[in-house]
Amino acid sequence: MSFIEIKNLSHAYNEDDHREETIHDLSLSIERGEFVALLGHNGSGKSTLAKLITGILDIQSGQIIADGTDVSKISGEEELFALRRKIGMVFQNPDDQLVATVVEEDIAFGPENLGVEPQEIRRRVRNSLRAVGMLKYARHAPHKLSGGQKQRIAIAGVLAMMPECIIFDEATAMLDPKGRADVMSLISRIHKAGITVVHITHNMNEALAADRVVVINEGRIFLEGTPSYVFSHVDELHSVGLEAPPLTELLHALAAAGYSVPAFSSGVSDTVDVVESLFGK
Repeated sequence: MSFIEIKNLSHAYNEDDHREETIHDLSLSIERGEFVALLGHNGSGKSTLAKLITGILDIQSGQIIADGTDVSKISGEEELFALRRKIGMVFQNPDDQLVATVVEEDIAFGPENLGVEPQEIRRRVRNSLRAVGMLKYARHAPHKLSGGQKQRIAIAGVLAMMPECIIFDEATAMLDPKGRADVMSLISRIHKAGITVVHITHNMNEALAADRVVVINEGRIFLEGTPSYVFSHVDELHSVGLEAPPLTELLHALAAAGYSVPAFSSGVSDTVDVVESLFGK
């Protein structure tokens, strides 16, 4: 059985007497331990889907089964906390998740709300800070940290709740290149540790790290498969306002100019070899 099973899911927002449907009869399975990248332009429904999976939004139509739990039937804080033990979420702006004035107290906030014993909380705080490389900042004030450091603290706070799945909702969008690289390295380590990862991103290079890429357009699945399969469909991605990773875009431009080249770039060195074979060194 899939870790997350989404069946015929639909969702709409009601604003000013206007109903705007953002998810349309969407079905998707996510396997335990899988790394899935969710792509789509702004307003495509990616973040809405994440909030439905984690119980932040109520399910209006359809079904989500998370590790055997029917999310649509959750009632009360106790059942919601049980879901949060299984699935954590990291948001785009780390300031939205930082609640304390001392880093280690911020990390402890989630486990405390789950009723974890104090001694176990202390162990989890240290282990989580060590996992994100922020142990020496345990007594620092979160608001004095850089954006990348704050995001690592936000991730540590989720790790301290020991979820089996973490959804990253544009978690690198507000970071500089170094901060983005640090967080992506951390996400890769989290996945290798056996945690299921769902990474919502606009950065196509980040999606290359995933086992599977799912493209959502207007609340429906538009394209899905391995990164090489999805990013080989450059014209289709362009039709929904997306691009392939830059190196694949280069190969696509060469193909459009009449050159015989692969449809997907597997890396810088391979692309350099292709270009050199066409034009020489």
